[in-house]
Amino acid sequence: MNYQQQVAEIVSTATFGDLIEFSYPIGYSHWGVYAGDGYVIHFAVADEGQLMSHVRNSLQVMFPVCGDLLLGETMIRKVPLSGVTVPKGARVFISNTRHTFPPSTPEEMDLRCKALVGLVFQYNLFNFNCEHFATFVRYGKAVCNQIPARRKNTECVEATAVFKDFVSSNETTSSYVCN
Repeated sequence: MNYQQQVAEIVSTATFGDLIEFSYPIGYSHWGVYAGDGYVIHFAVADEGQLMSHVRNSLQVMFPVCGDLLLGETMIRKVPLSGVTVPKGARVFISNTRHTFPPSTPEEMDLRCKALVGLVFQYNLFNFNCEHFATFVRYGKAVCNQIPARRKNTECVEATAVFKDFVSSNETTSSYVCN
């Protein structure tokens, strides 16, 4: 099944709050949260000027799979699932079983999305990455299970605290709706 067929399958079966995993051929994954109607919320490239765009494009040529990670800045965005840039050979699927926590209610997940979409963060592979974001939205705990030599299903307390601070401060002020 090609990538667009995988996307179509997700769009036809996913529900709001499902974890979407983009499994890259080199052994790590990008993560997002299904927002409904064919959209995903994920760590994406932050807004950038022409110079940074040129630098990013150059890095992508030299490091096709991880050039974005080298720049370190990310923005949480809601985009069409089919519009997420992935390297050749990537697979995409619903991945709700890789973590051992019970999911939050849709209302709690929506509140987290409302508070976090559009914010810019410094990306950190070990302590503040896309899987931390996606699991925080779904479970209320930032977790990353793909870092070698780290215990699985262990909350990253620092990342959880950063996300919670933004959610708490924006609970009543945001008008953005995820689904």
